[in-house]
Amino acid sequence: MFNFNIPTRLIFGAGALNELHKWATLGKKALVVVSNGKSTKVNGYLDRTVEELRKAGADHAVFDEIEPNPLKATVERGALAARKHGCDFIVALGGGSVMDASKAIATMATNDGDLWDYVCGGTGKGKPLAQAPLPIIAITTTAGTGSEVDEYGVITNPETHEKIGYGGDRRLFPVIAIVDPELMTTVPPRFTAYQGFDALFHSTETYINARANEMSDMVSSTAIKNIGANLAKAVADGKDIKARTAVAWANTMSGYAMVSGGCTSEHSLEHAMSAYHQELPHGAGLIMISLAYYRHFIEAHVCDERFVDMAKWLGKSDATKPEDFLTALADLQKACGVYGLKMSEYGIKPEEFGTLADNARSAMGGLFSGDRTDLSKEDCIRIYERSYA
Repeated sequence: MFNFNIPTRLIFGAGALNELHKWATLGKKALVVVSNGKSTKVNGYLDRTVEELRKAGADHAVFDEIEPNPLKATVERGALAARKHGCDFIVALGGGSVMDASKAIATMATNDGDLWDYVCGGTGKGKPLAQAPLPIIAITTTAGTGSEVDEYGVITNPETHEKIGYGGDRRLFPVIAIVDPELMTTVPPRFTAYQGFDALFHSTETYINARANEMSDMVSSTAIKNIGANLAKAVADGKDIKARTAVAWANTMSGYAMVSGGCTSEHSLEHAMSAYHQELPHGAGLIMISLAYYRHFIEAHVCDERFVDMAKWLGKSDATKPEDFLTALADLQKACGVYGLKMSEYGIKPEEFGTLADNARSAMGGLFSGDRTDLSKEDCIRIYERSYA
């Protein structure tokens, strides 16, 4: 049994941003949320978005403070900006961090208190939203998180060292998602790889999830196949619009995968790492632990045939045993230039592993319920140890 209902209208394909004016009719003034970097401005994406809003008859204000692994205090400032400028809808223009942050901004623009009042998990109070969040238009400039079609965002609280998936309220689904691969052609090769592997792991985790179903199998397999065939091409030539489109499609399918199935504890283990090490890119952290993580479940023989499936989808057509998935995954990492990433380069030390394991199991413990076999604290530590370099 599954329940599939994603209310987001998806406008997908090269040139999709040019359609924004037809759909930006959610209010009179938008808060356009972008990162604290330069890419959306330098590449002209912000100006193009503002012009599309003008064509739709909407005014705007810009909030440009979102950092990678967005912080609680930042999104609360964004909510204050939305209130100050009288904004009645949000336009998230950027990658996963911007879209995630925008969901929290949309929440706190209409609800009183502290963001952690509404977080379920860790030290969050888990209160329901008293007021509907502001409606969101999500324009993704990267292919990594699928956040343009889901109702969750990941926010870091540095005071408690918690990086938690916030959301779950159906009103946090973006109303409109614009997925334009042309906006992704300027992403540098290394970050193209990090983001692509994030999308991949959303779908590999969904495929081996204990709650996998017909719908989640369909979308996750589509994502894995497209990444296996196209991610290395997009890394090698960012202007390859065919490869970019295929990876963007995989990214959106991975968003559908998370909604119809769900991630497993791999994401919990990485969130703990970047909760303590803010500069660690989420995708890079996932790559670091991925081979050891999947080896654990392969050695437990929880779903051998599914690992064989995924090996074939990543391009190893002669796969016959679950270990072939590890070979295919390592080969893809090598082809994308991200094999053998080192935890030590981001300041992660072995003496932290117990703390990280505890954090993963408390802050994002819900994802462990998707594992096909229980992952103990000792198992988590062993995965970190196997991954360390």
